[in-house]
Amino acid sequence: MANIAILNRQTHRTLRVQPAFAAPRNFVAVVVGEFAHLVAHYPILISKDSETGAFYCGVMLGIDQSENLFAGVSGLYRPLNVQRGPFFTSGSDIAIDLDHPAVGGGEPLFSEAGEPTAYLTSIMSLFRDLVPGIEQTKAFLGELMRLNLIAPVDINLGFDDGSERTLEGLYTVNRDALLRISDADALMLFRRGYLELCYMMLASLKQVSVLAERKNAALVERGRAAFG
Repeated sequence: MANIAILNRQTHRTLRVQPAFAAPRNFVAVVVGEFAHLVAHYPILISKDSETGAFYCGVMLGIDQSENLFAGVSGLYRPLNVQRGPFFTSGSDIAIDLDHPAVGGGEPLFSEAGEPTAYLTSIMSLFRDLVPGIEQTKAFLGELMRLNLIAPVDINLGFDDGSERTLEGLYTVNRDALLRISDADALMLFRRGYLELCYMMLASLKQVSVLAERKNAALVERGRAAFG
């Protein structure tokens, strides 16, 4: 259970956080402003919130539950929801989950004078992109729903150890439906930048096979370790 507290320069003067903590999750929410950075590395897909049923955009970090196949890989863009680590927003304040595994080592949050460090300043800047990005992403998905452009996609994968995976509950842009929309709607999508986002999502699907290769390599290595 999370232990959320509003960040305070006095109470949390000596607190440290590991900035590069690898989140143990295979799917993480993203915002549309990140798509240009994400498309080169991750499959960008749509899923539904398990509690509200609302659509949201996310990227696959792994195949199995709580699996991050990019942990420890340098030189890749990390989604904002991964970069933020244990931090949240609470109104205009920054909050922190004191029980998050990233808390307790790494970078200090405040200087000896009680001023935010460069790391904490970067977290504040991150939320200036993430918070409005959430609303921008909702608006994008709203137009996709209005135009019936969201379609389910089942991902079926086989690996060298003989195991198989079927990933369900994921959605993407329906390419055929996109080609059938009216000229007026196409122009609207273009002018809002949504058309580009649609094609970035479709282009990112090629990253599924790249992710599967990472998974296969991990399974092969695990098999070697098990049998010496």
